[in-house]
Amino acid sequence: MPVDGRSHLRIARPSRDLAAAERFWAGGLGLDVLWRAEGGARPGEHDLLMVGWPDAGWHLELVHEPARPVEPRPTEEDLLVVYVDGPVPDELVARLEEHGGRRVAAPNPYWNEWGVTVEDPDGYRLVLCRRSWSNG
Repeated sequence: MPVDGRSHLRIARPSRDLAAAERFWAGGLGLDVLWRAEGGARPGEHDLLMVGWPDAGWHLELVHEPARPVEPRPTEEDLLVVYVDGPVPDELVARLEEHGGRRVAAPNPYWNEWGVTVEDPDGYRLVLCRRSWSNG
């Protein structure tokens, strides 16, 4: 099978705390838990949380290895952008903040003009863009 626009994407990231990450991504944004695995305490074994929308062509994989945790090292430009094609609902931003997110200003003025940026518990940034992908 060739790699093309129908290929599914997995965005994998380390997490300090999978429970906090789940609160933000599932409880806050509304992603479904697609898969969960508990690895154990031996080196090489890890806990895993996959979240996404079941009909999407992507999902987010969050990993924590208790025996050798990897500290997340996001920058202000590590963004996951969701195009909402309209105003960003205030209730959604409030729910993200209630579930461990922190609204932040983006260093790129484009995202401040066209969306809202919220940092997850691991420091990665979610941008809710009011534009549609076709004019993003």
